[in-house]
Amino acid sequence: MTGTDPFTIPPEVAFETRYDVAIIGSGVSGALIAKSLAARGLRVIVVEAGPGEDVTIADYTKSVERFYSAVSKDNNAPYAHSRNAPMPRDYDAVKLHDGQPNDRGYLVQNGPFEIDSTYSRVLGGTTRHWEAKALRMLPDDFRMQSAFGRGRDWPIGYDDLAPDYIRAERELGVSGNVEDQGYGGLTFEDGYVYPMKRMPPSFLDKTMAKDLDGLEVTVGDETFSLNVRSTPQARNGIPNAAYDGGKGFTPTGAVSIHQAEMGERCQGNTNCVPICPVQAKYDARRTLLAAMDTGHVHLLPRTVAARVEIDSTTGRVTGVTCKTYANKDAPGHITGTLNATTYVLAANAVENARLMLASDLHGSSNLMGRNLMDHAYLLTWGLMPQVVGTGRGPLCTSGIEDIRTGAYRSHHAAVRFSIHNDGWGWATGAPYTDLADLVDARNLTGIALRNALIDRVGRQLLLDCMIEVLPEESNRISVDPRHLDQMGNPRPVVSFDIPDYTLETVAFSRRLTRRIYQRLGAEDHSHYTPSAPGWVTHDGEGFTVRGGNHWAGTHIMGTHAKTSVVDATQRSWDHDNLYLAGAGSMPSIGTANTTLTLAALCLRTADAIAHDLAPGTAAPSASTRREGVSA
Repeated sequence: MTGTDPFTIPPEVAFETRYDVAIIGSGVSGALIAKSLAARGLRVIVVEAGPGEDVTIADYTKSVERFYSAVSKDNNAPYAHSRNAPMPRDYDAVKLHDGQPNDRGYLVQNGPFEIDSTYSRVLGGTTRHWEAKALRMLPDDFRMQSAFGRGRDWPIGYDDLAPDYIRAERELGVSGNVEDQGYGGLTFEDGYVYPMKRMPPSFLDKTMAKDLDGLEVTVGDETFSLNVRSTPQARNGIPNAAYDGGKGFTPTGAVSIHQAEMGERCQGNTNCVPICPVQAKYDARRTLLAAMDTGHVHLLPRTVAARVEIDSTTGRVTGVTCKTYANKDAPGHITGTLNATTYVLAANAVENARLMLASDLHGSSNLMGRNLMDHAYLLTWGLMPQVVGTGRGPLCTSGIEDIRTGAYRSHHAAVRFSIHNDGWGWATGAPYTDLADLVDARNLTGIALRNALIDRVGRQLLLDCMIEVLPEESNRISVDPRHLDQMGNPRPVVSFDIPDYTLETVAFSRRLTRRIYQRLGAEDHSHYTPSAPGWVTHDGEGFTVRGGNHWAGTHIMGTHAKTSVVDATQRSWDHDNLYLAGAGSMPSIGTANTTLTLAALCLRTADAIAHDLAPGTAAPSASTRREGVSA
């Protein structure tokens, strides 16, 4: 690294400079905190394990072209992989057998369930490949223990976080319709509208709504009426003139027919995961580059945090030792220590826990790395009786939200359904597998092949069933000196299982989707293979369960140091100048994609840091640190 890029700083300079705040990770957590602190005049260093590229249109175009040319359309297919900062799925997937770990990739899968979730170690983090769904969690999700006798309660409630949800929706530029969110106890302040109008429902959405809206479903002792509702998402659409008291909203990037540096209006592509070709989808580079434009934020790329250094007397962090590499694949690096007043680990739930455990910092609660969560996905797929426009995006414009909570959660997990506009790609590898089947099994060629492929793909419907998983201490991230990466850093060891509480809803979801397909007149083509990773059985039926890339819960927040890792501002109980930021702090994940909630939490964290370091520039967070109160 030469340091000639105006956005980056040479490592030798970074290691000799003292900052107000050092942030590990350039994803949405780190970017939001950096931007907020920079606006208050604080000096910030942001560390990125990946190359730190994709700043210009030319860089981004390379990523798009890399995706188009990739044989495997994995979540990380657009991004240059690095042996010095490897990512999950950098291996050939194999199924765990006889309790033997799968250590063929960056993640060491210790089982008994092999989770296929991933994340991106690139500038902007996993928002580079996320789907951009931006749903709020429900009020019940914050009080699982008190409401249902399951899981944990948060130290804050929905009403506490609601103002921060508004700030997060502004920063991410969420398109949505408040009227479609009237379920599960969700409330919005009077007159609130999303920054941009909802993404238009697809023809598939409208077709399904005709047959499904009003369908009554009994779950436990309650009856719910199902409706197809638009899904809020962080994607450039039509700015809402009624936003901000009629001042309107200006999205990042132009919303005209001309290409913009940071995003034009959504054009309906269906490869939002893993990359939007026109940058309509939000990713954390938008926030991060705005932070760096202030002149108060430095970026140190190609740098992997190796150890958090602690003063054994005070417990305060004295530095973070880092390794900076010059070539993404070749061995060799320089080592230095970042110095700051306050430190923020904002990598993700896996990497935050890995770094702390690699530093022998298990916490006074011994909960570091424990309570790992992710959403469990059951995919079901069928052929509609007529062409429904499959292939027109974005990926998901609507879903079924009405059973996201209820008294049934005392017995089994909550679920929400997303309607996919991209066909069976996630489930079967369509349309490539459809083409192979039509050629090999039906011997079609020429016009007959073309027409058959158009007909099949045009009628495809995929429903994903996103099911909550509660925090359990046995689900965890750990480290083992036998498993190191090329730079000598411990790789994350994942121990994970799907509890019966979740499996019961897997089985329920399959029964309900069968009923939905019957109602739609669709041919149900869903099937699950025992030899596939993710195979589970429940009540005599087998399913394939996927991960959601929604890693959470490894440094869980609470009201007491003995029962949690961080407080309600994400500050470590044990190290008062250290914050562990992101979804790892969440005590539950409910049925909302985690990004909007972690963004809201990180805005609160920035307020708390600024209150300490720059008194008078920000009000303290609404919640207080409550050491000694029972969780």
